[in-house]
Amino acid sequence: MSEKITIAHGAGGKMSRNLLNDIILPEFSNPTLNTLHDGAIINTENFSGKLAFTTDSYVIKPLFFNGGDIGKISICGTVNDLAMTGAIPKFISVGLILEEGFSIENLKKILQSMRKAADEAGVQIATGDTKVVSKGQCDGIFINTAGIGSIIPNTKIDPHSVKAGMKIIISGTIGDHAASILASRHNLTLDLKSDCAPLNKLVEEVLKITPEISVLRDPTRGGVAAVLNEIAEASNIGIIIDEEKLPIREEVRGVCDILGFDPLELANEGKFIAFVPENKIDEVITVMHKNIYGQNAAVIGEAVETSKGKVGLKTSIGSIRIVDTPIGAIVPRIC
Repeated sequence: MSEKITIAHGAGGKMSRNLLNDIILPEFSNPTLNTLHDGAIINTENFSGKLAFTTDSYVIKPLFFNGGDIGKISICGTVNDLAMTGAIPKFISVGLILEEGFSIENLKKILQSMRKAADEAGVQIATGDTKVVSKGQCDGIFINTAGIGSIIPNTKIDPHSVKAGMKIIISGTIGDHAASILASRHNLTLDLKSDCAPLNKLVEEVLKITPEISVLRDPTRGGVAAVLNEIAEASNIGIIIDEEKLPIREEVRGVCDILGFDPLELANEGKFIAFVPENKIDEVITVMHKNIYGQNAAVIGEAVETSKGKVGLKTSIGSIRIVDTPIGAIVPRIC
């Protein structure tokens, strides 16, 4: 096996078969995938009721970062998108676009990260595809994933069902992923680590307590600011969050101070926002604090009748400032 990806690895011949058999299958092997058919044949016993289906593509730069790599984020991102619909993720497809000359050793590391993330989330990589493009046409590797899952019974995750009085929880500290990527790109010596993680099991625990949760969203591109504005507009309610209750690491604040960013506009890849009935808050927070991915969960605000479609931030001096949806790509290629 060559130490670098060549065009022949994507040509469908012997070298393509060697790449699949020697590099990819040893990491992803499972009964569903191992048939190596043109598509996965999935047992419907894995599902009950409604299905959720999602897809995403990953072009992050750099490929490796503190807390993960493009492989880990591709699995976690798809798992989390399914979880935000109230689904238990079951199966994922993986499409690899490789650049001629890409290191086989780095490919192995990325595939290992994908397998570990899939194992933690309890999902199977059921089918996939590999293509190779000429040198200079791709930054080493791009990944496309799609996922399907089974909706948890009695849940109805729908932003239109948010009501005034609901409390807003975030499962942990804000802006960690984007801040870590920014620090890496700008050679900032700060102790920052991406929060990239699969959230499906934490979400499942929370929904067992209160299926009345109306919205779950992971604040990826555009951060908390974008997510809350989308929900406020969709629900035609107002949202007020409290600056003093926002869980933000000092290192993230440092990156924002140096580079001129607002933490509310920075992405996470391992946190979610939930709109929860007030009488369920204590139960939900207690469960979240027991989970490794919810230890810093906090109530940061509430839905209100006034200023419909708007998001306001109550500042530390008691004033209210409007939190707008970010314009354009604040931090490009973070996932």
